Amino acid sequence: MIVEMTKDNLELISQFEKTFSTFFSCKNKINDDFRNNIFSKYFIYVEKSNIIGFVNYYDIYERFEIANIYVIPEHRNQQVGLKLLECVINIGFKKNIKNITLEVKIDNIYAIKLYEKCGFKKVALRKNYYDGIDGILMERKMM
Repeated sequence: MIVEMTKDNLELISQFEKTFSTFFSCKNKINDDFRNNIFSKYFIYVEKSNIIGFVNYYDIYERFEIANIYVIPEHRNQQVGLKLLECVINIGFKKNIKNITLEVKIDNIYAIKLYEKCGFKKVALRKNYYDGIDGILMERKMM
């Protein structure tokens, strides 16, 4: 099940920290976003009361910018990432946004295939964007 993370269910952050501790300091980042960033949105994929994935994006007026999609390793290749991405796309359609953008490491072949499957196109190359690894800017036009 995919649900929007709100201030009312911040207790789920403790699961984020245990599960995603190698990804980023979730508690500080999410708390800061809820307090200071009206554009930041979080959706979590919950299975049997456990968070197994999340998507964080920015709702910036007429467009969305996906910051993170992450699925814990033991749940990859089970369409969790696809469902999270489709959730954001569907919200975008309902809000009549113009486009969705994201960046991805050039060597993250599985993610690139997922994004292309969902209609994203490569629009630019960002040299050394990720600590010496090139990044690809991808976009999905919605209108």
